[in-house]
Amino acid sequence: MDLFLLKKIISALIMPLSIVILLLVLAIIFYQYKKRFSYSCLILATLLLTLGSLGPVANLVMAPLESQYSAFTRSSKPVDYIIILGCKHTTDAQLPATSELGVCSLQRLVEAMRILRIHPEAHLITSGYAGNDETSNAEKVKQAAMLLGVAERKIIVEGFAQDTEEEAQLMAPRVSGKNVVLVTNSDHMPRAIKYFQREGINPIAAPAGKWTKGMNDEKYWQDYIPTPKKLEQTTYAWYESIGRVVQWLKS
Repeated sequence: MDLFLLKKIISALIMPLSIVILLLVLAIIFYQYKKRFSYSCLILATLLLTLGSLGPVANLVMAPLESQYSAFTRSSKPVDYIIILGCKHTTDAQLPATSELGVCSLQRLVEAMRILRIHPEAHLITSGYAGNDETSNAEKVKQAAMLLGVAERKIIVEGFAQDTEEEAQLMAPRVSGKNVVLVTNSDHMPRAIKYFQREGINPIAAPAGKWTKGMNDEKYWQDYIPTPKKLEQTTYAWYESIGRVVQWLKS
């Protein structure tokens, strides 16, 4: 089995919802034989699902990741490249490229477009492989950027990297010694920066798609109701935390 695919399978199995489902299955299997163990699994699954879906808990686990880098304002010197790390899309011939992008890819593109307005001298580098799609994420983001008015000559496509580590390795020779802005989601930024620094590149962070907006605002009763969106936030925080542990072990 391909190592990349194996990593994706393992990471999917240890996500919060997968753990909850596993605990529920165990509770059913052992109900007739070990009721105490079955009830323990049921209680733990309920706690994990409830806590992971609560806004305050989701923000608590996400905030340490997102607070490390502030929003991009302006570079003190000209920017050579704005790197947009790959994320998700789904090709659909009936839709424009902007609508084919996943939320994370769209968030990153919007942030890159904002920075390009501030630094029109820069070139965009789009990244990300095709996966199960017919078009690479890098190419799809390029198409979307062109629909939004970016000239094709201003866009460089790097469509072969499968993950962030490979993106850093493949782009390092091109951007070495240049002033580079790195665009990715806020929760992913700490891990992405470290991969690029490992290759001798020190990019300016431009985090996008922040989850923990308004954390210090007044809280209302609705903030304490479990929601699928907050479970998704907890899942991303968990995924990035595991990724950082793996990154540390590999270093």
